Amino acid sequence: MMRASGLPLATWLAFFGLMRRYHRYEVVNLAPLLRPGAKLIVGYHGRPLAVDLCMLTVTLHEHLGYLPHGVAHGAFDRIPGMRAVADGLGFVTGDDPRLAQAVARGEHVVLQPGGTREGCRSFRHRYRVDWGERLGYLRLAVRYRLPIVPVGGSGMDDAFVGLNDGYALGRRLGMPARLPLWLGLGATGVWPLSLPFPVKMTQWVGEPMTRHLEPGFDANDRASMLAAHREVAGAVQALLDKARASDPGKAAAA
Repeated sequence: MMRASGLPLATWLAFFGLMRRYHRYEVVNLAPLLRPGAKLIVGYHGRPLAVDLCMLTVTLHEHLGYLPHGVAHGAFDRIPGMRAVADGLGFVTGDDPRLAQAVARGEHVVLQPGGTREGCRSFRHRYRVDWGERLGYLRLAVRYRLPIVPVGGSGMDDAFVGLNDGYALGRRLGMPARLPLWLGLGATGVWPLSLPFPVKMTQWVGEPMTRHLEPGFDANDRASMLAAHREVAGAVQALLDKARASDPGKAAAA
């Protein structure tokens, strides 16, 4: 896997650098991600895009000198031109052999287990982890011996007001590449033609989790995997709750 470079990287850094200012973005407890060694950053998927995690990658690029490797939606492989963008950003769309190269270099990988199902919900479902029994991220962490760093925060579900369950509607209408069909309102109209509301976003980073790396852990035992999965999901939910509790305005709006 090549590192991010060229126009895609420059565009990414410029755009999400501006978004950091727009959303007055800050990170609480960045230290675990600055320690040596590759880690799997596992986060909540805000709506409709994981903008907070994108901004986190810009912050990490400034500190570490590389853009963490995102595991992106499968549509990147199916929509013309998007594969080149993903390659330019150092992103993959699954358990790609190039991941081993990135891990060997000690570089972080970023993943949102909830995907568009979590990110494209209505305003009725906010700041609640919804991963079901999606264990792919955990298998990835076991295979590459990656500690899992949970992240959550506040603000990411306030940038747009979701009007429907985009994941369910997309599946019902047979959208290509399993894309969601989500309707949301922002500061200047309807997404994706609208600016987000200029809410403050704060990212909270947890301590690395290593239950899945302990001697005797059996990745082929579903009960063990589900127990570890619930622990990670619970850690992300706790960070979401803690971040919102620290912000009186968002806590009151819950």
